[in-house]
Amino acid sequence: MSRKQKLILITGVVAIGLVALLFPKLRYYYAAFQKSTNTSSVTIFIPSKVEALNIEAIATLLKEKGVLDDVAAFELVGENKAMNPRNIAPGKYIIEPGTALRHIWNGFKMNSNHNGNAEQTVKVSFENCRSLNDLAGKLQQQLESDSAAFMAAFQDVNELNRLGFTYEQVPALFIPNTYEMYWDQKPQAFIEQMAKEFKNFWTAERLAKLKKVGLNTPSEAVTLASIVYSEQSKNAQEWPIIAGLYLNRIKQGIKLQSDPTFKFCWGDQLKGVQRLLAVHRDVDCPYNTYKIQGLPPGPIYLPPVGVVDAVLNATQHNYIFMCAKPDYSGTHNFTASGAEHIQNASAFQRWLAAELKNR
Repeated sequence: MSRKQKLILITGVVAIGLVALLFPKLRYYYAAFQKSTNTSSVTIFIPSKVEALNIEAIATLLKEKGVLDDVAAFELVGENKAMNPRNIAPGKYIIEPGTALRHIWNGFKMNSNHNGNAEQTVKVSFENCRSLNDLAGKLQQQLESDSAAFMAAFQDVNELNRLGFTYEQVPALFIPNTYEMYWDQKPQAFIEQMAKEFKNFWTAERLAKLKKVGLNTPSEAVTLASIVYSEQSKNAQEWPIIAGLYLNRIKQGIKLQSDPTFKFCWGDQLKGVQRLLAVHRDVDCPYNTYKIQGLPPGPIYLPPVGVVDAVLNATQHNYIFMCAKPDYSGTHNFTASGAEHIQNASAFQRWLAAELKNR
């Protein structure tokens, strides 16, 4: 073999070696700069389960959502970045049109806060909750965890005690509103966030008003607010009047005798019942204010913030009786006279009987 031939051979071998060495990197760089194929913003949710936190599963998810054409290229970039279940952050993400594949993976990567670099928060709202089961059901629709997981957290007595609540009182912790949090936030983290919101809500000013109206704890205020709202959910002008009425009863040692409290004892069994009877009212239950003295052990509803503030700013008057007006106004007659209350109740019962008869 001539010297020239040897030189050509050596050059060829070196060239092949360089190509073999550089090809993977060239292939990676080509893949890394490829862009997503979606033509509009795409929202995806990466679950927390381990089997969903691998390169292949995420590539499949993005392919199904129309974000990828070249799955192999996306997987190659993920492998090069050593993405795995330990550093992929579950949660909500928004993939914008034309996002480079390397940037997509960078967004999924877990940061020091244990969130993805590009992870998005979600808005979580809950209102009109009659019970913790209702709340758990609403949260299940907006966050990753299911209602059973939330209920288990709500029933964790040791954790509730640490926060200063009993199980009966814990509905007072959850202030109906709209909050920002991460979709994959666990139930315990949700409770911790609500505890912070609770602390922020109960300012020194509100706590001073609490003592002024004769209540001892925020839980008592929310419990009374839950009764007020259950009595009157439509006419906010009556909230401070009703609150003042029940506070008068508490101060005078008169049982609250609120119908919604014994209805609460029956759960859904009285749903659709239009006339409540003595047999309903006679139920033995710690929430039945026809049986117990003072407030029940906890809220019977998750009342809006406005009702809690109405309790703290209750109207001062001498009313201790209320009765629905004999019309469809949804408002009440208030009085301090037992005789007048009997007249109001008789008028309402006559009107209701006539209305039911005419249906």
